[in-house]
Amino acid sequence: MRSVGDRYWSSGATSSGSVELRVVMLPTLQTGAASPQQHSGASMSQSPIVECVPNFSEGSDLEVLRQITDAIEAVDGITLLDVDPGEATNRTVVTFVGSPPAVEEAAFRAIACAAELIDMSGHRGAHPRMGATDVCPFVPVAGITMAECAEMARRVGARVGSELQIPIYLYEAAASTPERQNLATVRTGEYEGLAARFGDLTQGPDHGPRAMDDNVRRTGATAVGARPFLVAYNVNLNTRNTRKAMKIAARIREKGIIRRDERNEIVRDAEGKAVRDPGMFQKVKAIGWFIEEYDRCQVSINFVDHRVSPIHEVVDAIRRVADEEGVVVTGSELVGLIPLEAMLAAGRHYLRRQGLNPGAPESDVIETAIRSLGLRDLGPFDPAERIIERRIASDGPLVKETLRGFADRLASSAPAPGGGSVAALCGALSTGLAAMVAQLTTGKKGYEALGDAVDEMALAAQGLREGFLADVDTDTAAFDGLMAAFGLPRKTPEEQAARKEAIQAATTHAIEVPLRVLERAAEAVALVEVAVTGNRNARSDAGVAALTAEAAAEGAWYNVCINLEGLDDADAARRYRERANTALAAVTLRTTALRAQVRTQLGGFDA
Repeated sequence: MRSVGDRYWSSGATSSGSVELRVVMLPTLQTGAASPQQHSGASMSQSPIVECVPNFSEGSDLEVLRQITDAIEAVDGITLLDVDPGEATNRTVVTFVGSPPAVEEAAFRAIACAAELIDMSGHRGAHPRMGATDVCPFVPVAGITMAECAEMARRVGARVGSELQIPIYLYEAAASTPERQNLATVRTGEYEGLAARFGDLTQGPDHGPRAMDDNVRRTGATAVGARPFLVAYNVNLNTRNTRKAMKIAARIREKGIIRRDERNEIVRDAEGKAVRDPGMFQKVKAIGWFIEEYDRCQVSINFVDHRVSPIHEVVDAIRRVADEEGVVVTGSELVGLIPLEAMLAAGRHYLRRQGLNPGAPESDVIETAIRSLGLRDLGPFDPAERIIERRIASDGPLVKETLRGFADRLASSAPAPGGGSVAALCGALSTGLAAMVAQLTTGKKGYEALGDAVDEMALAAQGLREGFLADVDTDTAAFDGLMAAFGLPRKTPEEQAARKEAIQAATTHAIEVPLRVLERAAEAVALVEVAVTGNRNARSDAGVAALTAEAAAEGAWYNVCINLEGLDDADAARRYRERANTALAAVTLRTTALRAQVRTQLGGFDA
């Protein structure tokens, strides 16, 4: 491992023959091809998050790599996660994340920088390659679809082809034809074969030049695409028998296992190729090997798409297959980072298996996943360091406050936090209470008829709660942004125009945040309606959930309306008010009925 300034550079590749090299590097990375170890990571975000993993055809010149990563980090909103150079491959894998617009811009700048600094005409390396930036995939992490990432890839590819005059091949989810979905097909012939491909209409690039001029000789071509998040994962076994580890891996991976007849001879098809029985899981690559460091075998896995084959399902299957082989699973380890979605799916799976409500707070769900998967059996596992969303963002300052601290801030002379943040907090309290009632109902005698309704209600409540909590800080930030816009200079006509535009943009944001809280409160009331049918011992809690949902809605409506006064666009103001009035009317109607229902449940109320 080599240090350049305050950044660390690692060497080594992920296991199981991944299509693109990828090891997430963080401050305490231990290297080694067999079993990369602990890294750093994570924090929460409500906004769309995209990962980008460009591979550059330079593996030893650290100054070149520094300039490329500096270009990436110069874009606001980008977090650089990994710089992984390899001298033998003469290739470096860089991993960064951020919002979609920021990631698009950073990818373009990185490709432009590499085109200036890397000359492909003399490049040599062990890894297949065809350009200074060889591949540039966009990966959906949270709040964004694969289709949207594919559109990002197409936009960046078109821009690079047009502005930088680099031949661009689109691949995987962004591919222009089915044949180009496979990266190996796109990279056929590598750099040396580009000239011949350019002369073939069916083999030419999707964007950019189709001639091997001096610029293209230097830059080569780049494959730009979109693919799922790759999770590298190892499952540890209590055996040194590599054959058993390989057999377990073969049974669970998509590629499957070679079929043998009763004489234990390989079964072959008419062309003489070995016949394989398909494995248990699609989008899963796996290999069994022995790890000297641990003095035991592992099943090393690449989850090409964890949504198709969830990690917990594969781990459970390995446990079953291992048991058939007389082998015991002794824990597992994550290589790099993992999306929050995968950990929540695992935790909820194991909660359900215990007969518990899966709608627990995220921290509890994640802890259940860690323990159930055995992620601490070989060493520490800190979710704040290993979950990608927690790596790149965190709770806002108000959410991090103690109750005393928040109340003191609220009672100070500062104009924010104010009613908007309190309205969002009321929404979080309402959904928190609804989730609590659901968990107190699941599995309790006499409530069997509610079935999955309370489980689904708790899951929905936890999701809404996270949104409300984020908006506690977002509302205050929106107010601060509005004040900053009013404070802009206005001496010249140009400054006055810019100030007016900024004020209108900030006013719109200050309307949309509480409107979002208000409309989310309407969703929360529907969950409270389920809560009031739950555990009778929590009737008062369900009642308070209704009251705080109503307070969230009413308070948010106030904040929408007061900010509408500053919006110049009368049509937009009318539309915002209609949405706010519709949501508030629905909440008021339903919470009035809920209040009466809870009062009756508690013995009635005589005015």
